Amino acid sequence: MADKRAERIAELIKPLRVKPGSKVNLSKDFDPAYKAGVLKKKDGVELLQTGIAMLADYQQRLAAQDRYGVLMCLQALDAGGKDGTIRHVMSGVNPQGVRVSNFKVPSAEELDHDYLWRYARRLPPRGDIAIFNRSHYEEVLVVRVHPENLRRQKLPEACKGKDVWDRRYREINDWERYLTDNGFKVVKMFLNLSKEEQRARFLKRVDLPERNWKFSPADARERARWSDYQRAFSQMLSATSTPWAPWYVIPADRKWFARICAAAVLVHTLIDIDPRYPEVGEDRRQELLAIRDDLVAQAPEGAPPDPFEAKEQAKARAKEAKRARGKDAKAEEKAEEKAEEKAAEAAVAAEIKELTEAATVPAQEAADGRRATRVTRSSRTSSQTATSGRTAAQGQTAARSRTPSRSRTTTSSRATPPRPRTRRPPADGQTS
Repeated sequence: MADKRAERIAELIKPLRVKPGSKVNLSKDFDPAYKAGVLKKKDGVELLQTGIAMLADYQQRLAAQDRYGVLMCLQALDAGGKDGTIRHVMSGVNPQGVRVSNFKVPSAEELDHDYLWRYARRLPPRGDIAIFNRSHYEEVLVVRVHPENLRRQKLPEACKGKDVWDRRYREINDWERYLTDNGFKVVKMFLNLSKEEQRARFLKRVDLPERNWKFSPADARERARWSDYQRAFSQMLSATSTPWAPWYVIPADRKWFARICAAAVLVHTLIDIDPRYPEVGEDRRQELLAIRDDLVAQAPEGAPPDPFEAKEQAKARAKEAKRARGKDAKAEEKAEEKAEEKAAEAAVAAEIKELTEAATVPAQEAADGRRATRVTRSSRTSSQTATSGRTAAQGQTAARSRTPSRSRTTTSSRATPPRPRTRRPPADGQTS
């Protein structure tokens, strides 16, 4: 189960990772409204709770092992959702093992040191998680967009050349490599907010009185430098996403999805560390068993010798009973389904039979009718034929009775040849 969850988490955050050595164009390469295909907000609640539960479990292991520390860096423009992400994602962890640092304008003391000094002071001890709400990357973002901040850092003139930003990228990469080599994992997330979504969130802070405190006129002035910041972020991501400390660009237009992604990235880092609970030696184990026997012997009358063991056994029995009930319920459900299927099949068969019989009766009646019609027609035809025959015979008889002499005459004439006529001699004076 854990391996499958790890695979799903890795698949979720894969599109968010900035490939080391790639050149990033933030506006083209990453969509602030991306939400992993068909994933919906109602599904996000359960996913976030799963991530929080896994994070709590791994944090406990991290603290128990006491070998690694985790540094989580959050960068975003104003209204990007850094505070809300921290509040929701870290809601299930032990606050004793987490420390959040919010870096604002450097103090006079901080300006008297190198630019990484104040960040190094807030690094986590082993077994803890430190969160930088804004981080050392401010030194190549805000300071770059506002060069006047660089002048306030009291740098020698030789350190203010044109290569200052490339040099800082290299120094930051080296510092993060140093931390990683010493067992401190660096997790870097940039909450990618669209310009229109930032405008909507600013208006909400202005319109709601309870949110007025979160809005500053400086936020509106910084918004006017949107293009400069997009360019600075793109160059930063290109130059500082490394194999040992890659950047993840979190789509932040949907807060619920941004929190899921942030939790997934952090859990993925802890899964990669794979912290384990320490195992005690055999001597220590025997000592613990002896202490257990003594505590069991101290059980008062009526109390279980080992309350924890009794609870675990009760849980196991309840779980087994639930599993058995589940099996019985599934068996009953399957039996009911089969009975319903048989009933449905019987009903369909009965309906088909009824329809067939209903269709057969008219057909039989029609066939009987056709046979009756044929019989009737046949009898009529026979009667008509007989009648016609009788009529014809009678007609022939009547005809014979009406012309007997003619027939006989005709027959006689045919038997007796006619006699020749006697020619008289012509009278005197006539010619023949």
